[in-house]
Amino acid sequence: MQVLSTNIAAAREMTINDREVLTGILKRSVSGPIEARPLGLAGDEQADLSVHGGLGKAIYAYPVEHYPFWQTVRAQAKVATWNELLPHGFMGENLTIRGLLESEVCIGDVLRFANCELAVSEPRFPCFKFNAVMGFNQAAKLMVANAWCGFYLAVRTPGTVEAGETFELIHGPREVSITALFRSQLASQKN
Repeated sequence: MQVLSTNIAAAREMTINDREVLTGILKRSVSGPIEARPLGLAGDEQADLSVHGGLGKAIYAYPVEHYPFWQTVRAQAKVATWNELLPHGFMGENLTIRGLLESEVCIGDVLRFANCELAVSEPRFPCFKFNAVMGFNQAAKLMVANAWCGFYLAVRTPGTVEAGETFELIHGPREVSITALFRSQLASQKN
């Protein structure tokens, strides 16, 4: 398991549906070690703290394994060309990771890096900003249908993390996976 990219953004205005909204979704890769602090990566901002950020949602991880799907769907929706590669961080994630999918990680699991530990806290739920960044209105529905939501991490032991770094998965209680919790919470919202 490996971090392919560390990504941050300052919150900024973006026009969505003819109105200006503040967002921190437009993350860009940074090089070198970056501090993982209790409220997130150094230099990263979240615009809406009612749904993103805080101690339990300090850092957002997303598996790179889903990127080819999103590239294909965007090309089919004529938002992008077939050969346009999405840059890491495009999904709004702080950590673009390889080798760990939502179905393989449970609440309470710990990602142990050389200089920090991050605890899996909850799935991410897409919002209207995700549709806007992806460029088509069905993006959030596709994320929900596939349960390719990524997951939030709490900073258990502050330190640094860096692109290219490997990490170890330390199993927690293994009671509920990110995928199962994501689907369960969606089902309860429908009722």
